[in-house]
Amino acid sequence: MKNILCTLLAAAILIPFLPSETEAGTMTRACLRSDRDGATRSMCRCIQKVANQSLSRSDQKLAASFIKEPHKAQEIRQSDRRSHETFWLRYKSFGNDVTASCNHLR
Repeated sequence: MKNILCTLLAAAILIPFLPSETEAGTMTRACLRSDRDGATRSMCRCIQKVANQSLSRSDQKLAASFIKEPHKAQEIRQSDRRSHETFWLRYKSFGNDVTASCNHLR
């Protein structure tokens, strides 16, 4: 009984500090919903942190859509639209930043 109370108390203390899926950012939610082996909570939080520093919310939404629709990334990369070209440059930079910042979590 004492162990159960300690566990419940610890959970009550820690739960407010764990991001729920609704509080998590766009990239975190997409990462956690992916079926990739490396999609741990700590990795997804790291990716979100980098995304917050280098991508706008709309960029994050577009990048997160690549997880469900990988072909969409190819379409954006090959698009002739200037907005897609500038997004792709930011996205490539974001990928390099994620590698540099989050690689230790693998």
